[in-house]
Amino acid sequence: MPSVTKNMLASTSTKSRVLIVDDVPANCRVLMESLRSDYDIDIATSGEQALEAVIVNQPDLILLDIMMPSMDGYEVCSRLKQDATLQDIPVIFFTAKNDKDDEARGFEWGVVDYISKPFYIPIVKARIKTHLEQKRKRDLLVKLASIDPLTGIPNRRHFTDVFDVEWRRAKRGGSSISLMLVDVDYFKQYNDTYGHSAGDDCLKQIAQGLQRSLKRPGDCAARIGGEEFAILLPETDALGAAIMADRIRIDIEELNMPHNGSREYGRVTVSAGVATTTPGDGMVRQTLLNAADEMLYQAKERGRNQVLGREL
Repeated sequence: MPSVTKNMLASTSTKSRVLIVDDVPANCRVLMESLRSDYDIDIATSGEQALEAVIVNQPDLILLDIMMPSMDGYEVCSRLKQDATLQDIPVIFFTAKNDKDDEARGFEWGVVDYISKPFYIPIVKARIKTHLEQKRKRDLLVKLASIDPLTGIPNRRHFTDVFDVEWRRAKRGGSSISLMLVDVDYFKQYNDTYGHSAGDDCLKQIAQGLQRSLKRPGDCAARIGGEEFAILLPETDALGAAIMADRIRIDIEELNMPHNGSREYGRVTVSAGVATTTPGDGMVRQTLLNAADEMLYQAKERGRNQVLGREL
């Protein structure tokens, strides 16, 4: 089976990415030559390759032939729609058949449009442009809904979605995953002493500090409660997570935000609970969350301004 081919016009391109799926190479070439000036193009010549390319390259739109051997377009579309991380990618079906039943069936599967062969390139371009513009608007709304309005970092909803994706990826790949819960010490006393406006500024500075601590694209920091934050660290073992958590604790203490309500330290500090596991069959992500929460509780009980961790 030939491998998935990729035509990347520039490594720093901001173009939308379009995946063309057709078992006839000539059709792929025609579409690629017509679209490559406007989009980054990936090509797959089978349903199996298409699913691989979608996972690897995360296209913004898919042009998908219906009639293919082994795995047809309906099966590819069905698998995409069953995956929460892929189901929102717009799919345009194309086929040489002019069958209204096939067209209706495609819309039932969740495709956004239907193009007949032979291709009329201006129509193809117009429909791609329309659906990409619609996708950009939807993505913007989703992004706005996933951001905490106070701190500007991801909110609990976004964190839950990312946690679900990374948990399933870790389970599938047999890799470790770590979760860190960070809570501001004596935050109620901080608000009582300095006022809620100062408390908001404090949370903003901590959120910015957490964001600066992230070194990899897959890491995610989010505000999940009033003064509580979560950091998800895929492919990170217990030692690596503990080192990072303590570095974060030190960095926040070194911000030197005065806190007269904290008798022990006189400045803003945080406590952190860390949990690490390699997910096995039957294990759910709530188990990791509960373990991190228990470690955070113990860190608070033992005096605050410290990190406690556990490996499951």
